[in-house]
Amino acid sequence: MTTAISVKNLGKQYRIGAAETKFRYNMLRDVLVDTFYAPVRLAKALVGKSDRRMNQNFVWALKDVSFDLEEGKVLGIVGRNGAGKSTLLKILSRVTEPTTGTVAVRGRVGSLLEVGTGFHPELTGRENIYMNGAILGMRRAEIDSKFDEIVDFSEVTQFIDTPVKRYSSGMYLRLAFAVAAHLEPEILVVDEVLAVGDAEFQKKCLGKMGDVAQQGRTVLFVSHNMSAILRLTQEAIVLNKGRLIMRGPTQEAVDFYLSSGQAQAGERVWDADEIPAASQPFRPISLKVKNRSGKVVDTVRSTEPVMVEFEYHLDAPITGLRVGFYLSTMRGEYVLTSFDTDNPGLFEKFDARKAGRYVSRAEIPADIFNEGRYSLGVNASSFGVRRYFMDENALAFNVDISGAPGTHWPEPRVGPVRPRLEWKIEKLD
Repeated sequence: MTTAISVKNLGKQYRIGAAETKFRYNMLRDVLVDTFYAPVRLAKALVGKSDRRMNQNFVWALKDVSFDLEEGKVLGIVGRNGAGKSTLLKILSRVTEPTTGTVAVRGRVGSLLEVGTGFHPELTGRENIYMNGAILGMRRAEIDSKFDEIVDFSEVTQFIDTPVKRYSSGMYLRLAFAVAAHLEPEILVVDEVLAVGDAEFQKKCLGKMGDVAQQGRTVLFVSHNMSAILRLTQEAIVLNKGRLIMRGPTQEAVDFYLSSGQAQAGERVWDADEIPAASQPFRPISLKVKNRSGKVVDTVRSTEPVMVEFEYHLDAPITGLRVGFYLSTMRGEYVLTSFDTDNPGLFEKFDARKAGRYVSRAEIPADIFNEGRYSLGVNASSFGVRRYFMDENALAFNVDISGAPGTHWPEPRVGPVRPRLEWKIEKLD
């Protein structure tokens, strides 16, 4: 089969920190201080210890990544936050250039990397559809044939002649996905942007992506939703700190990612390089699973309560913050979601949180879990305003069902929960 994408020894390096400003207006104080320290900087430069040289820190977002993808294949890309997934897609979409290595792409690439990628805010929805089609090299007649389908899918018919800068983020997203999926590029690249849509729209988009895959087009799909990865892709690659550490059938790749990528002792501690700069001023510290005695454990008993403890630091005050966790099976099926301000009393008391160190704890009652291994993800956001931090696969833990209801029966029970329900048996005659 023909190779659609060929990646050889790909690397991308970024400089950490803000670039120096070439032109700026200095106060008299700044001029005096700069003049005073000029001889010191000159001396350091002469001996090779320049402050500027020492502060030039770089990080490799990707390093020595190589793979080939045949036409008509659907490839999933999984990895933690900061693993290099989005950087890889940006290079493949020609949004940014690689530092090292080469990329060969055969065919037109339609990409959905973030809300509104490729849209001009001053143009209307209609004009942006035609502009994106022209960028893909499509003739006007081709775009005309798809126009009504794109508008119907995006559900923005009423606003199609309104400049997209006036769209809500949801409208932006719906139109951007509709354009990317319906203009029939040979290669479709989709990042985790679908996470910002509502549940019904996500379902609609995943269905459309499934249709695209069945049409024999090449698809690269990044997601933290393992159910979507398993459903839509035949193969997957696992990235870790910029390196490709595993490629294989999706089921094997997902199992590898979920098992090897989790903390094995019931605790996750975030290193500084694992925290996105966009998370500021929220800074995660650790996530722990504790048993009834308060001990950090990897295995809990289903007949005992479980404590989930999330520690974090606020470098500045935040209003409307809610911190919570997602509990799911190792196949990405959600079991429950809970936030620390679900209680109205706590919502009022902690509506505004000052800078400082915090810990949010939640107790999951006994007799909830069925046997198996579960994944904990965390989320810190201001509802409807901003998501500060999210790690959908922060750690994993096991559940031991010894003594749980129904264990005197030999057969395993299906489902992620195993509640102890109150039953009554009554003889009617």
